[in-house]
Amino acid sequence: NILHYCDITQKGYEKKRSKLLGAYLPHPPGLEGSMAHERRPPMAPSASRYHRRRSSGTRDERYRSDVHTEAVQAALAKHKERKVAVPMPSKRRSLVVQTSMDAYTPPDTSSGSEEEGGQGEGTPTSSQGSISMEHWISRAIHQGSTTSSSSSSTQSGGSGAAGRLADVLAQTHNHSAPPDVTTYTSEHPVQVERPQVSTVPRTTPKYGNAKLMETGDGVPVSSRVSAKIQQLVNTLKQPRRPPLREFFVDDFEELLEVQQPDPNQPRPEGSQMVAIRGEPLGVVTNWPPSLEAALQRWGTISPKAPCLTTMDTNGKPLYVLTYGKLWSRSIKVAYNILHKLGTKQEPMVRPGDRVALVFPNNDPAAFMVAFYGCLLAEVVPVPIEVPLTRKDAGSQQIGFLLGSCGVTVALTSDACHKGLPKGPTGEIPQFKGWPKLLWFVTESKHLSKPPRDWFPHIKDANNDTAYIEYKTCKDGSVLGVTVTRIALLTHCQALTQSCGYTEAEIIVNVLDFKKDVGLWHGILTSVMNMMHVISIPYSLMKVNPLSWIQKVCQYKGKVACVKSRDMHWALVAHRDQRDVNLNSLRMLVVADGSNPWSISSCDAFLNVFQSKGLRPEVICPCASSAEALTVAIRRPTDDSNQPPGRGVLSMQGLSYSVIRVDSEERLSVLTVQDVGTVMPGALMCVVKPEGVPQLCRTDEIGELCVCSIATGMSYYGLSGMTKNTFEVFPMTSSGAPISEYPFTRTGLLGFIGPGGLVFVSGKMDGLMVVSGRRHNADDIVATALAVEPMKFVYRGRIAVFSVTVLHDERIVVVAEQRPDSTEEDSFQWMSRVLQAIDSIHNVGVFCLALVPANTLPKTPLGGIHLSETKQLFLEGSLHPCNVLMCPHTCVTNLPKPRQKQPEIGPASVMVGNLVSGKRIAQVSGRDLGQIEDNDQARKFLFLSEVLQWRAQTTPDHVLFTLLSSRGTVLSSLTCLQLHKRAEKIAAMLIERGHLQDGDHVALVYPPGIDLVAAFYGCLYAGCVPITVRPPHPQNIATTLPTVKMIVEVSRSACVMTSQVISKLLKSKEASAAVDVRSWPPVLDTDDLPKKKPPQLYKPSNPDTLAYLDFSVSTTGMLAGVKMSHTATSAFCRSIKLQCELYPSREVAICLDPYCGLGFVLWCLCSVYSGHQSILIPPSELEVNPALWLLAVSQFRVRDTFCSYSVMELCTKGLGLQTESLKSRGLDLSRVRTCVVVAEERPRIALTQSFSKLFKDLGLHPRAVSTSFGCRVNLAICLQGTSGPDPTTVYVDMRALRHDRVRLVERGSPHSLPLMESGKILPGVRIIIANPETKGPLGDSHLGEIWVHCTHNGSGYFTVYGDEALQSDHFNSHLSFGDTQTIWARTGYLGFLRRTELTDASGERHDALYVVGALDEAMELRGMRYHPIDIETSVIRTHKSIMECAVFPWTNLLVVVVELEGSEQEALDLVPLVTNAVLEEHYLIVGVVVVVDIGVIPINSRGEKQRMHLRDGFLADQLDPIYVAYNM
Repeated sequence: NILHYCDITQKGYEKKRSKLLGAYLPHPPGLEGSMAHERRPPMAPSASRYHRRRSSGTRDERYRSDVHTEAVQAALAKHKERKVAVPMPSKRRSLVVQTSMDAYTPPDTSSGSEEEGGQGEGTPTSSQGSISMEHWISRAIHQGSTTSSSSSSTQSGGSGAAGRLADVLAQTHNHSAPPDVTTYTSEHPVQVERPQVSTVPRTTPKYGNAKLMETGDGVPVSSRVSAKIQQLVNTLKQPRRPPLREFFVDDFEELLEVQQPDPNQPRPEGSQMVAIRGEPLGVVTNWPPSLEAALQRWGTISPKAPCLTTMDTNGKPLYVLTYGKLWSRSIKVAYNILHKLGTKQEPMVRPGDRVALVFPNNDPAAFMVAFYGCLLAEVVPVPIEVPLTRKDAGSQQIGFLLGSCGVTVALTSDACHKGLPKGPTGEIPQFKGWPKLLWFVTESKHLSKPPRDWFPHIKDANNDTAYIEYKTCKDGSVLGVTVTRIALLTHCQALTQSCGYTEAEIIVNVLDFKKDVGLWHGILTSVMNMMHVISIPYSLMKVNPLSWIQKVCQYKGKVACVKSRDMHWALVAHRDQRDVNLNSLRMLVVADGSNPWSISSCDAFLNVFQSKGLRPEVICPCASSAEALTVAIRRPTDDSNQPPGRGVLSMQGLSYSVIRVDSEERLSVLTVQDVGTVMPGALMCVVKPEGVPQLCRTDEIGELCVCSIATGMSYYGLSGMTKNTFEVFPMTSSGAPISEYPFTRTGLLGFIGPGGLVFVSGKMDGLMVVSGRRHNADDIVATALAVEPMKFVYRGRIAVFSVTVLHDERIVVVAEQRPDSTEEDSFQWMSRVLQAIDSIHNVGVFCLALVPANTLPKTPLGGIHLSETKQLFLEGSLHPCNVLMCPHTCVTNLPKPRQKQPEIGPASVMVGNLVSGKRIAQVSGRDLGQIEDNDQARKFLFLSEVLQWRAQTTPDHVLFTLLSSRGTVLSSLTCLQLHKRAEKIAAMLIERGHLQDGDHVALVYPPGIDLVAAFYGCLYAGCVPITVRPPHPQNIATTLPTVKMIVEVSRSACVMTSQVISKLLKSKEASAAVDVRSWPPVLDTDDLPKKKPPQLYKPSNPDTLAYLDFSVSTTGMLAGVKMSHTATSAFCRSIKLQCELYPSREVAICLDPYCGLGFVLWCLCSVYSGHQSILIPPSELEVNPALWLLAVSQFRVRDTFCSYSVMELCTKGLGLQTESLKSRGLDLSRVRTCVVVAEERPRIALTQSFSKLFKDLGLHPRAVSTSFGCRVNLAICLQGTSGPDPTTVYVDMRALRHDRVRLVERGSPHSLPLMESGKILPGVRIIIANPETKGPLGDSHLGEIWVHCTHNGSGYFTVYGDEALQSDHFNSHLSFGDTQTIWARTGYLGFLRRTELTDASGERHDALYVVGALDEAMELRGMRYHPIDIETSVIRTHKSIMECAVFPWTNLLVVVVELEGSEQEALDLVPLVTNAVLEEHYLIVGVVVVVDIGVIPINSRGEKQRMHLRDGFLADQLDPIYVAYNM
């Protein structure tokens, strides 16, 4: 009982309608605005109603279905009860396409800005200029909706204005088509919010402001962004359909969830189907033995009979080709192909060769002549589209087909040949991917006449290939289906029999005559029966959609071949054509009858034209495929009592391949019409689409297979694919083949209903299998197009395909939006589409993208080129103007979140140095006390004494040399000069500054020698120096507050600086950024007193403070670390020993001298060890990137230190200049150690590319290494001169997330290379401890790196005196094992691993691998992620992503990418970023922010300041190009 044999009656229509909508209609009179139109009094589904509905003409006719539209509206109404607020993406002004002004009326500021400006939170958009429609949304969320009408729209991401629109629509809906929004602007202005200029002064702190640094999460939550994120979080908290079952998995194999079949899913219950046989093919006596024979017969018997009439674009007959002309011209073409190409001895084309036919769609006559010419010459025509440009969508694949067919000649017409793109010399260029072709024009006037005695050899049809039809696959590849001469003839016979063709009948053809139904009826079968074809080109249909109907009337056409779009266009266009009479038509072949959505066009067409003489039984849908030719066709019967078959199928059932006739209450149904019965002489069955071709049950959907002579034979040149498609042997459940003859797979999905009627529910190509359920792309398209406003999608141009992400297919919908749609229209439409598809198909859309009108790649006949669109989407060059991703909704197969288990406590077995069977992870550098060397400086406790001693013993020895950006020496200091200068500074401090012992002095100097002198001046005066980076003159507003904060937090009694900076600190710009009156006294050291201090200060106790080391950590925390005199001296000694530094050495330093190891190397080491430091300020490299390396070469330096930012500058800036540098004599072969000073995991990719790049200039790869330091200890590891090379290991990234180390081979999936961070410095002891339990860990276990050492800092110096924090960081004890030693916690995760190498002392070498900072690590889904790993994946996804930073916010992952390129590319990045992070890290990205280059803040060491970035993002200060909130 699948079918009900009736068209729906008026009464039935009303009943069905009220049933469908009853549930959603509010009965009280207060109608909700958006629903009012559903309550209009049902009118007869008559012609007039159809017109008014359809005046739009822009929607895609293929998918038209009133009932479906209403189902979609009803489903959306249902959603309105579950309020889901979708945060709207933010977009920069420049990205919003401005359209006509009448659509943009200025917002009335009174209502708009009350919410925002009233509480003193004016949105900072005025300066940024990004369009913000958000406050509507946030109002809707925070206050619920104000009017009943707006509640219906706000929920889908709409706005108050949309609510107002809904009211307007409500008044207009009952009497006309959905109105065009833009026409209402006069009465009800459609609002687009302009940036609100609020009068309240802004209190939001600026980006990178001092106050914000302290706040880990101290985010001004008033900001718009955080409101949206909160909204996203709330939305995501709502329950999803497939709940993730969470249970504890101990193993670090993260298993992706396998979709469990739904126990309640429908299963087929019918019996096994039986193959259905078509009626026998009754061969008529006068049927010709081959198609050429038919042509010969008609060409000689009735040469004057018209064969083909072509039309010009005005619809006037252009040319009539008679059978005589066709015959004589075809002979001429045949003769010329065989005898006039190449030489007599070596003809270019022999019988059996393939030639391309390239003819435009408006020239069927030339095509027909060439096609029959090929048949007569026994060469194989391959008809293809005309290549319009060198790189048409898909043309490359066509070229591949031609190449594999061995095509060397292309036949074309004169006009077409002239229109092909030409090179400079007039020759036709080789198209991309095409073989070299000889273009041969087939017009008679260009051909030589065949000799009298030459005659083509006309044989009976045999198994030779007659022609090759191209077919584009789902993935865009093009295959050639070979059709033999016998198949060609049999197919013509079968069509003649099923369509009842007779001689001289007139057939009107609108279809493409080069392939498929158009070729079979309009070129082949017509000649077999001497019919007259009226060919209507696509260009004429564009101008006059009624042309085909007019031609049927004019010529009294008996048959017409159309697609459902042609019927739709005719409906839209036929206003009041009085003289239309279609009673001559006995058959209207609907070529795309196999598309289930064609039924609505057929019904509507019949509805309108029945009064114009169209009989219902004339409409004959057919199903066809390139492989099986015509699969089934409805016969034109005279018996009007037998109505066509209908099936109303449940979409839910269909998704499980099960046929369930649905009760009509259900919204999600698919109505299908039959495509007639099996072809004469053919056998048809339905088999399971995947795996073994087993027969389906009677209530199961499968792939239709046909066994017949009249099918394709093979895919040319592809034997494997041919076997799977053309040589299929269907089997019964017992495994027995049902026939000895092979079947051909048609690529159509469907079933055979009662009475042998064939029903098609979709195509294999459009099938998307999402979590085990099948969805058809066409069905999803139909649902999307049924969403109001109908006209939103430009001309119905929409593409649906699936992409594979994380082992499942994900649905992507791409649509062209109308040119005049506003941001808000788009967003509202997108939200509704998501809900509609979710309700009707029970499947989530992974990505919905809107592109500007007319930008999707087109097929030759103007449709959308699907595979090309998918390709553009995947490679990030689709350039959408709106994107909505829903990974949270769709991705249900993520691994289960991890639950932490309590670690083994102190009770675990610990024997000697083993923890539960593993060696304890601990290691020491060489012992400082044990090493005997003639280190004279050792006898002094204080650096100030070392300097005095050097000034006496080696007064003229140069300690410091400062280089300019040109590489010349700017200034230098000898031991004595430094001593003298320091004395003068000390005198000034005591006299002018009136400072006491122990007072703090801020040194604000550019990198240079003044800084060094000022430092020792402070030591001589007994003051404690603090080095501070000076403010940047171009960027005072953001850099000066940091200087001010350090000065305040360090309690500096005075500021010492140069004259230039001193002026800057008091300038007008400075007073705008900070309060300049509150600076402590500022002394400038450019003019020093000529006297020295009464006596130099000598500290009483080496444990007193030597200096304070202030720096901002990457997490944005400002901390000052106290360094005692003891620690300072021990530090210098440790470095001296590790790097073997002596007075005879030169060391080049290209680092910032303000904190950490950079400061120690710049200011302290030379004085202690006596070597010469060549100082290169990193800022000079921006002017001259080669400065550092040229200096290293020129001064023959053996040891040099740089930062990652310097290395990156060299790699990027000098990449193409290595040859010219070599010619300038740059030689790096003397470098023993080139150390990158860092506080992070070594950036292995950067160091490797640097080594590779400069290998040609003599740099030894083993020389490049990294150091590791942190706040508690400024240098823990440093690759010295002796000792083994740094080693690299590969660890499993998935195990790392679970805090485990698992070593893997290089190149294995999910592997991450980690490089050792240099050798442990002398005097340093390291242990790896569990950060939570503080217990020691074993070898190769991941834990926090703890350090015990004489040069550890002695604590934090902070104003707030946060003692708890300090004692923990600097004085920690293990919870078991060695509980006495005092350790400092570095805050970094890492592991120790014993290697096979031996160190200098002959022991096996222990390597330290740093994984990342605990502060930076993100806890997501119970696992620990390091931002750098996610960022690396993201940067790889697209060439335009220059830099990336990620941070968490309320359990959401926020990804910020810097875009290099046009802003148009911004939205391409959203899907790519989301996919990459899902695939590689099993994480769903919550927010993607696209910003300009340089927005991600980076500190002087080249580390990203992710927390600053986060604070800036939440305070809405990034001025992003685009912000996407993933659902």
